[in-house]
Amino acid sequence: MKFIDEVTITVMAGKGGNGCVSFRREKYVPRGGPDGGGGGEGGSVVVEASQRKHSLLDFRYRNLFRAEPGRNGAGQNRQGRGGGDLVVEVPVGTVAKDPLTGEILSDLTEAGQRWIAAKGGRGGKGNAHFVSSTHRTPRFAQEGQPGEERNLKLELKLIADVGLVGLPNAGKSTLVSAVSAARPKIADYPFTTLTPNLGVVQYDDAPPFVMADVPGLIEGAHEGAGLGFLFLKHIERTRLLVHVIDLSRVPSDNPLEPFKQIEHELESYSENLRKKPRIIVLNKTDLVKNGKDLAKIEKSYSELGLPVLLISSLKREGLRELVRLLTKSLSEMVI
Repeated sequence: MKFIDEVTITVMAGKGGNGCVSFRREKYVPRGGPDGGGGGEGGSVVVEASQRKHSLLDFRYRNLFRAEPGRNGAGQNRQGRGGGDLVVEVPVGTVAKDPLTGEILSDLTEAGQRWIAAKGGRGGKGNAHFVSSTHRTPRFAQEGQPGEERNLKLELKLIADVGLVGLPNAGKSTLVSAVSAARPKIADYPFTTLTPNLGVVQYDDAPPFVMADVPGLIEGAHEGAGLGFLFLKHIERTRLLVHVIDLSRVPSDNPLEPFKQIEHELESYSENLRKKPRIIVLNKTDLVKNGKDLAKIEKSYSELGLPVLLISSLKREGLRELVRLLTKSLSEMVI
């Protein structure tokens, strides 16, 4: 399935039905009073978070959503029928924004959560409503009010517990596939991961957690360079970040350079990302032949004061220890 995570749509609520001008026409009542009923309310456009949706792809082919109008009132004080609401389903994690100002209008983070994006217009009152002691035969009624209309920018932010970050080809996709049932596209060239990948991970009998792999970040990602900027928003919701470092590409004279580069992009993009707990994973130990070099790199990262693990996703070495640490870390967090 193609992954679409940002679209602009138009929602139009239904117009309220018009009120009716009518007078009683009954036998033996030559001068019947007014009996015009009011119009029905227009239907609203309601946005609902649904677990049935996993992408905003459907909105690429349909971007106008219009609810039903209310029916007009009728004689004999008959109220017009209200227009039916239109429910627009979106994936859980969708944020609705004003496309001009960027203001967040709704953040749909739970299945079943609803938000009225455009409210239906009120129905007009029939002439029976306007009868008074001084005006016994009103010959006018109200028109129904128009429904709300607006453009919306929908953004999908995936909801995961753990977010993997790193430079292109750091081995994030291999790691996700090794510890979960996810099967992302994997190859040895930049930006193999073109869409976010989610995997469900479980350690023994502990509650499972969701791991998200996003495209590799490059210098300037927070300003739109590469693919990372498009997907940084997906790790904003994660509870824990895992820095995946490719040991085979660590500069010998500056082992911390890959870590610092990613940290700079995260901090430049969002203060929220800067505050998230971190774990450092030194990946591809199978490609480091010199044990002294490996020890030197591990020592450099250990001095950062963050948990550091050595793994080989390809050889499946150190993965159980990593999953155990992630499970423990998540269980100790205050949600």
